[in-house]
Amino acid sequence: MDYYNIAGTVNTAFIIVSWYGVFSQLRKIWKRKRTCDNNVRPTELLSLNQFTVSYLAYLSFFVYGYSIEPFNHYIVWPRLIASLLVLQIITEILLDRKSARSAISFAIAASSLILAFIGFIYGETISDQGKLLSTAIILVVSALIAQGYFYQIRLIVKSGHAGAVDLKMSQFIFMMDISTIVFALSMGIAESWPLLLLAATSGVTKLIIMYLFRWVEMSPLAAKRRNSRLYQRG
Repeated sequence: MDYYNIAGTVNTAFIIVSWYGVFSQLRKIWKRKRTCDNNVRPTELLSLNQFTVSYLAYLSFFVYGYSIEPFNHYIVWPRLIASLLVLQIITEILLDRKSARSAISFAIAASSLILAFIGFIYGETISDQGKLLSTAIILVVSALIAQGYFYQIRLIVKSGHAGAVDLKMSQFIFMMDISTIVFALSMGIAESWPLLLLAATSGVTKLIIMYLFRWVEMSPLAAKRRNSRLYQRG
């Protein structure tokens, strides 16, 4: 096997691991739904913005993978499955909050999935347009990831606790981001620079969130903010 195939295989393995991370987040939501405590919201502190952007990131990889030549199986199929898992989290947020924002996010996610499948079916005839479109989406999503995760980070810092945010998901997606960077380098910078940009942006934000889990446990400021929040509830 050459470097490209080795890197692609490793990246696929880490994406499969990231599925477990996303599923871990889903299980945490389902576990919180089963509680009898009315004060516990299943999706508390989960940033709808963040998960919508994460979904679009996976989906843009899916579109990019089938738009380039040759068709990149290492990118396409694992990202499609990851997209469907994150879509389930967006669905759970909609069911929990029943807000206009969550309904709009779900509608955007569902409609973009349908459009992505239409592009996949007609990929032979719109490959150039698909690559241009997916590159543009990746650039926009990279900016949105930075903004979306900044909002999630701000929620944790402001409240002093992580709520329903799952550490495993960040850990596993971070590993996937690192392997994606390695795989993108094997494709050549000219071909893969959008993937590099998105993976690097995602990786940096995951590092910050992982650090915040330790900060929540160790920081007196985090404890003070948690206690203040509980007092306000009472």
